[in-house]
Amino acid sequence: MGTSCLKSASLLHDLKVTIHKTSTIFPSKEMEKKSLFLTNIDRVVNFDVDTLHFFAANKAFSFQKVAEKLKKALEDALVHYSFLAGRLRQNPETKRLEIDCNEKGAEFVVASSKHKLTEIGDLAYPNPAYAQLVHKSKDLPLCAVQLTSFDCGGFAMGFTTSHAAFDGLSFKTFLDNLAALAANKPLAVIPCHDRHLLAARSPPRVTFPNPELIELDQSPVIESSVFDASKEEVDFRILKLTSKDILSLKEKAKGSTNASNTGFNVITAHIWRCKALSAPYDPAGSSTVLFAVDIRSKLNPPLPEGFAGNAVLTAFASAKYEELEKGEFSRLVEMVKEGAERMSDEYVRSVIDRGELGDGFPRGDVLVSSWWRLGFEKVEYPWGKPKYCFPLVHHRKDIILLFPPFGAGGDDGINIIVALPPKEMEKFESLFHMFLHSV
Repeated sequence: MGTSCLKSASLLHDLKVTIHKTSTIFPSKEMEKKSLFLTNIDRVVNFDVDTLHFFAANKAFSFQKVAEKLKKALEDALVHYSFLAGRLRQNPETKRLEIDCNEKGAEFVVASSKHKLTEIGDLAYPNPAYAQLVHKSKDLPLCAVQLTSFDCGGFAMGFTTSHAAFDGLSFKTFLDNLAALAANKPLAVIPCHDRHLLAARSPPRVTFPNPELIELDQSPVIESSVFDASKEEVDFRILKLTSKDILSLKEKAKGSTNASNTGFNVITAHIWRCKALSAPYDPAGSSTVLFAVDIRSKLNPPLPEGFAGNAVLTAFASAKYEELEKGEFSRLVEMVKEGAERMSDEYVRSVIDRGELGDGFPRGDVLVSSWWRLGFEKVEYPWGKPKYCFPLVHHRKDIILLFPPFGAGGDDGINIIVALPPKEMEKFESLFHMFLHSV
């Protein structure tokens, strides 16, 4: 088991990026102007997500050829995802957030860096300079793509998309379709744009309590949100769990019941315990871990495969600090498992209905956000699969990210990105290794 302790001093702070051309792109066919309903899940995640996709040089595809094919594929994709050419707006009558499919367009940027990919450091490390590889526009498009070449012939695709438009799985489907269109092939998956499948019931019926949600209009203590950027100085670390380490955690989690557990559940429980105990705490107090659960298969009937909106809700588990410190690891894993299993059809509908009565935002001590098995690195473009994919990481000490390890194809362990104040980071690393190797 290895730990990456790359320091910011060894990173390039300027990628020397030059913007050569910025253009607005439109659907390749004229589209109907309309409004797109956004669900209560979509409305809560009204912020942008930046993702980077790095590619090695391909002699069969010059950078200019890639730029031409990608731009054309995006124009064709906007026919099937016309809302990406629209803008967010508040409906003047209902006062709800929606997408105005007004064909204002997406944005496409061509840029270059004076560096080689090998010079910018460990791609897996969250370098703040990677922000130079994504495009931010005052026009607030729902989709912007920046294609940046490197001196070695490699390049990066930087996507900025509104989270209100996609969750991770629907964005992966979009990328599969974009790659298919770039190769002049049929769509890999037909997208489903009927977001009314996740509309609230009328009248709303809230049948479950949701202690993991804070109602924004009732509480001024918004700084408790795990999505807030950290105001204090934080250190970054990349901690690696090998497949052998994950098997070891699964063995520890069996307990007296000899139950089998998923890799995600044991990793989440391990991270939760380390994060909760890394800062000063009251042993009699409680800690809550949050994690995303895909609800597509939880519903009755299940959502269509190509559902193009947000179909993820935040599950939670809570425990006393004393139990986190001294309790059985198997019980913590069971709590995480129970959090995921809580997501029945009725529970999901109840959470969505709650959104009609007042917006709720996740509240907890740590959010485990998994990009581990989304499969971005498996998308087959005409110019090949990406070397590595990841979101642009911001300084948020209460969000811990899970990624496939660089160059391993997503099958050999996991990278865990942690951002914490220096003293808490030291304690977190110590607990991480101690609990991992304890009998």
